[in-house]
Amino acid sequence: MGKQQYVPTELGEKKIGVLLWQYATPAIIAMVASSLYNIADSIFVGWGVGDIAISGMAVASPFMNLSAAFGAMVGVGASVTISVRLGQGKYDTAQHILGNTISLNILLGTVFAAVCIYFLDDILTLFGASSATLPYAREYMFIILLGNVVTHLYFGLNAVMRSAGHPSIAMSCTFLTILINTILDPLFIFVFHWGIAGAAWATVISQGVSLCVQLKLFSRPTELLHLRRGIYKPDLSIIRQCIVIGLSPFLMNSCACIVVLFINNRLRDYGGDMAIGAHGVVNRILMLFVTTVIGLVQGMQPIAGYNWGAHKNDRVWRVLRYTIGVATCITCFATLICELFPRHIISVFGTGDELTGIATRACRIIVAMFPLVGAQIVIGNFFQSIGHAGKSIFLSMTRQMLMLVPLLYFLPTIWGQDGIWYSMPVSDAVSFFLAAGMLAYMVHKIKRHEADRTA
Repeated sequence: MGKQQYVPTELGEKKIGVLLWQYATPAIIAMVASSLYNIADSIFVGWGVGDIAISGMAVASPFMNLSAAFGAMVGVGASVTISVRLGQGKYDTAQHILGNTISLNILLGTVFAAVCIYFLDDILTLFGASSATLPYAREYMFIILLGNVVTHLYFGLNAVMRSAGHPSIAMSCTFLTILINTILDPLFIFVFHWGIAGAAWATVISQGVSLCVQLKLFSRPTELLHLRRGIYKPDLSIIRQCIVIGLSPFLMNSCACIVVLFINNRLRDYGGDMAIGAHGVVNRILMLFVTTVIGLVQGMQPIAGYNWGAHKNDRVWRVLRYTIGVATCITCFATLICELFPRHIISVFGTGDELTGIATRACRIIVAMFPLVGAQIVIGNFFQSIGHAGKSIFLSMTRQMLMLVPLLYFLPTIWGQDGIWYSMPVSDAVSFFLAAGMLAYMVHKIKRHEADRTA
């Protein structure tokens, strides 16, 4: 009980800077580790298989992320629902949510895999595969889809684990997955000579090992939430609650995948396979910095949310300003090194001269407005943390669907392949000014209301 009373006092009284880093550091470490996991995959494939395999992975990656989004949707929805039920003291209902999470992920994972394997070539072609990259993308995704149920359960149970009072074990499972994958990648690719299939098997096996750790934890009868008979029968009310709650992050992830689909198709038309591979490499580099900002934002959200609820608006604005400042420093640093040393960074992936040249030019154009991206991410997630989820979703959709997709179709007709690269900084700039305008309007409205109330 003492701990429960201490945390709110800390959120409402402790120095903002110290508090933010205290809450953000674990999230940043976990997010950066996940990003490095994706980068390592591409590096090993680049050095061990070649540029065309990197392009095949760039085609398969959004498809793979879409699959993982289903597991995360169920997991996030179940995690929130379990937290509410545990808070209400409804432990038996929480147990049934755990069982339904497993049943639903097995069902969704199996159906998704079966349908996608049947239409695999058509789907990969839709995602931008050519006759040259299709064999690599197919080989990679076929193995990933064979382990799709494992992926769904791994993401789903990791989210539930956090709500069940084991955030440190959930983080450890993430690190374990990354560690095993990093060990198996070079073993399968360079020693066993399995090519791009080795990278896929490394991903599935690493997630499978972490899933075994999760299942072992939930198998303990001493745990408040544990696996037992009678909890797996599908309950439509539970399933509906989980899906409704998890739908928002699922839609955001799905939109991101769809945008990459559009980018790949435009690059296939105006630049070919090497351009798709170049975007895949640059995207992985920039995601390292984006995920750092997202980890920072995850530390900001409980601080902003608590103080907003406590009507301590001065602390709300302070944590917002501080987070925007740090996020902008991160994205400015990213812009600086990507503008000055793009070829050196890209060469780490073992790319050939053609892909390196395209990726170098693309990188310098894409990061032109990247300093604004940090603030845009912070503002969008700030709205979510104070209960304005609609504004957050709108800003995310604006950047991804309402701005970027039309630009992807319009600008290449003027500048060719460069038009595809230009569309990204243009959409970043427009999204930032829209987010900043919405924030300024809200702050002005609140301060005017406070002034009227004081008067």
